[in-house]
Parts: sequence; structure tokens; C-alpha cells
Amino acid sequence: MSRTAGIIIIGNEVLSGKTQDTNSHFLCQELRALGVEVQRISVIPDEIELIGNEAASFSRQFDFVFTTGGVGPTHDDVTMAGIARGFGLRVIHHPELERRLRERHGNNINEARLRMAEVPEGAELLGEGTLYAPVAKLRNIYIFPGIPKILHERFQVIKEGFRDAPFYLKVVYVKEGEGVIASILNNLLAGFPELLLGSYPVLDNSDYKVKVTLESKDMHYLEQAFQKLLTTLPEGAIHRIEGN
Repeated sequence: MSRTAGIIIIGNEVLSGKTQDTNSHFLCQELRALGVEVQRISVIPDEIELIGNEAASFSRQFDFVFTTGGVGPTHDDVTMAGIARGFGLRVIHHPELERRLRERHGNNINEARLRMAEVPEGAELLGEGTLYAPVAKLRNIYIFPGIPKILHERFQVIKEGFRDAPFYLKVVYVKEGEGVIASILNNLLAGFPELLLGSYPVLDNSDYKVKVTLESKDMHYLEQAFQKLLTTLPEGAIHRIEGN
């Protein structure tokens, strides 16, 4: 069984269309490459109660939970308070984060800047030796900022902790449309029920009409399913093949 993940995107700016979410796409790609199966993405507003409920629910359902957004110094940055609420915890100033902030800002430290030291009580810091602002983790919840560049940098530092057995992938580009190959794919899945089978129509390419993906963590199982597909597709239907 794959280890699983849920992603919670937090921010009124995403729901109102002011900001386009790219963080979930980045995390999905990275986690898939690490062998982790993302099973759900949720986008919610900057509301403490909602954040708490969603974080607690995701924590029960998935091996890893990733939140992005709402960890700055302004009025709408309530992710830490929300996650703390979801587990009945206080929000505290983490001593190490506060020390770093005071060292950095000196006499210019103020309450707004000190909010960057807030974490749910009991949270630990990851990447302390590498990152100026480490990743806060509470239980199985990893709390990231919403700024993509910062999220990318922090994720790269801690990502090996999520690595699982890899997914193996085969991609077949088919010249026939889904109406022609649907029954073939249905029969393939009936014979290989554990196969992760995808079919994606392509409208803007004259060389092929459907991109078919086959995935499994069992390389032998994948190869058997792949060979079965090759023998059942119409003659001349394959444009090209990719994969490991």
C-alpha cells in the first residue's frame, strides 16, 4: 500500500480568484515522484474553525498532510491558530523561532514580526540546520507558507522523509479516440484491477488522440498489463510509447 497524502490550500485570495494556486500542483508532482499518493486537495478560506476542522480530519485520514498559506504576520494569517484549534492546543511562540527573529531584527522587532514565531503547542521544527525559517510540523501535518518560491525551497530540504516505494509508469499515445478504445481499457482493468489506469483525450495534436497511462508499484504487474494492452489495441493505433 502506498503512503497517502492530503493537501490543504488556505487562502481567501485563492477562492476569490486573486491568486492562482500552483502549490498543490507542485506538491502532487513531488510527492508522486517520491512514491506518495495524494488522495485529496482542499481549498478553504482563512477561517480558524474551518482550518481546524479540516486539518484534524485530514490528519486522521492520510499519512501526511500539507498545508499552504496563512502563516504571515497579518490579520488574515490564521493557519497556526486554526490548526491549534483543531487539536485543542494553545498557540505559543517557539523559542528557537523567536530567538532567530530577535537576532535578525534587533531593536526593530515588534509584535507583527514576532507572530512569525507562532506555532501550535507541541510542534517541532524541521530543517533547522539548513533553513533560516524551518518547517513547522504538528503530528503528521507539515505547515508551509503560501509563497511558491519559499514552499519549494523548504520542501526540497525535507522531502526525503516522505520517500516510499516508487510508482512505475508506462505511457501509450494512441491514434484512436476514446470511443474506440474504451472497451479495451475496461477489459484491461477487469484483468488487472490493481492497475492505476488513466485515459486522457488530446484535442490539439494531429498525431494522436488519447494519452493512456498505466501505473503500479509492482514493476512485473505493470509490465504484464502493458503487454496485454499492446496486444489488444487495433493494429497501427500506437503513435509512441514512454515510461520506465
